Amino acid sequence: MAVKIRLTRIGKRNQPKYRIVAIEESKKRDGGYIEKIGFYDPIPLKPIINIDKEKLTKWLKVGAKLSEGATKLLKTELSSLKI
Repeated sequence: MAVKIRLTRIGKRNQPKYRIVAIEESKKRDGGYIEKIGFYDPIPLKPIINIDKEKLTKWLKVGAKLSEGATKLLKTELSSLKI
C-alpha cells in the first residue's frame, strides 16, 4: 500500500477549497482518504493554509510521498520540519 499526501477538492463550483490528506496512491482524487492532515483555501488575498505538522511528520517518517501540488504548497512548512 503506497501512501501519498495530496490535495482533495471540496467546496462549490468556482469556490475551490482543498483538504490535504494521506490517501492510497491508487485512489481517485476525491476518494476516501486515510487521514486529514490540513486545509487550503486559495481564494482570499492571502491564501489560508492550516496544517497539523505532527501528522505530516508522522506520515513522512512512515514513507508517504508528497504529490507535486502538495510539494509546491508545503515547501515553506517542509523546510521547518526535522524529518
